[in-house]
Amino acid sequence: MDVKLAQCFIAVDDHDKAIAFYRDVLGLEIRNDVGFEGMRWVTLGSPLQPDVEIVLEPPDASPDASPADKQALNELLAKGLLRGVIFTTPDCDALYERVRESGGDVLQEPTDQPYGVRDCAFRDPAGNQLRFLERPST
Repeated sequence: MDVKLAQCFIAVDDHDKAIAFYRDVLGLEIRNDVGFEGMRWVTLGSPLQPDVEIVLEPPDASPDASPADKQALNELLAKGLLRGVIFTTPDCDALYERVRESGGDVLQEPTDQPYGVRDCAFRDPAGNQLRFLERPST
């Protein structure tokens, strides 16, 4: 069985701020920008991974969520409690400096982890935690 990741979703409360971060700071390319029924979905991806996409979506985008659930999701996003994603990079320290200099919300400076990677962490403009790891060279 061949299974590959195609898309993952990140909730954002301001697409323009999120685009400025993911495109202008991290270097991801915009692949699609769609509005529907007052909501917006922006699809981005790394030029190095044309078949993997990140979709920036409103936290209350699910049509099956109750109004109370939508409110809860918005509150969790505001608190920074929704999960983000982990990226890889060949140079964790250089990426850290680039994001930090852009004003990124630093959670962890580059650190050598006991499980064999060097990583750092930030919050995106919506408060999602993003980790950037550098695998050891072999």
